[in-house]
Amino acid sequence: MSKRIFVPDLIRKRQRGEAITMLTAYDFTFASLVDQAGVDVILVGDSLGTVVQGHETTIPVTVDQMVYHVSLVARAAKSALVVADLPFMSYQPGPEVALQNAGRFIKEAGAAAVKLEGGQTVSETIRRIVDAGIPVMGHVGLTPQSFHTMGGHKIQGKRSADAKRLLADAKAVENAGAFCVVLEGIPASLAEQITNNLSIPTIGIGAGSKCSGQVLVLHDLLGITPLGEGAPPKFVKQYANLKETILSAVANFITDVKSGEFPTTEHEYKASPEKSGPRRVVS
Repeated sequence: MSKRIFVPDLIRKRQRGEAITMLTAYDFTFASLVDQAGVDVILVGDSLGTVVQGHETTIPVTVDQMVYHVSLVARAAKSALVVADLPFMSYQPGPEVALQNAGRFIKEAGAAAVKLEGGQTVSETIRRIVDAGIPVMGHVGLTPQSFHTMGGHKIQGKRSADAKRLLADAKAVENAGAFCVVLEGIPASLAEQITNNLSIPTIGIGAGSKCSGQVLVLHDLLGITPLGEGAPPKFVKQYANLKETILSAVANFITDVKSGEFPTTEHEYKASPEKSGPRRVVS
């Protein structure tokens, strides 16, 4: 089994120029597989709202739902650092509310760190959580919890003024004590600029190759994104097409059951006579 990864290990990876790998997982089975494969970080994202629950956005996800899923993943992870997303309205009301909710993910669910969206506006909240001894991962750029404000999932930082604001957001996150920051949905040149201006690792998703590491939603990587969502985003590399494999397997099961091909005698239990006589007693 690989050595367990802690926050300082990620900082050292950044310093050595070693790429950091992060994937999402939402349950014990997938988390076990991702952990065994050797990923550095498992993010229990509030993306479970769209991937697992079938919502249009991440906004409906609750703290209790996140605590449940984080506990499943934390139980499976033997090496990877488990990061829990703070869902919408679990930290926006203020630092004290955020600290209470962040504490649940560490104490009840077994996470090693929490993640929250925003820059300068949440710097005080990040500092409060970090001061309590809870590692925080930041998230700037395309922030899915701001779906309605942004007018959907749109690339951020294209204009000069917006790029400057995102750079300031990333610096604010770092100065508040975050150990890492996710850069989502921004031009690659801006992501490179932000990475070069920070001492903490940056994890990109739709932010080009110059970040300290990369993250993808596991279901996108495996090709099992829920039906009806259309083609995956441009930044996704699909490493398998398990959707077709699963559909084929289920169709074959249905065919075999209807035709009588399954189950066969090899799948049956045999009756055996009960053993008679006194049990051996050891005294």
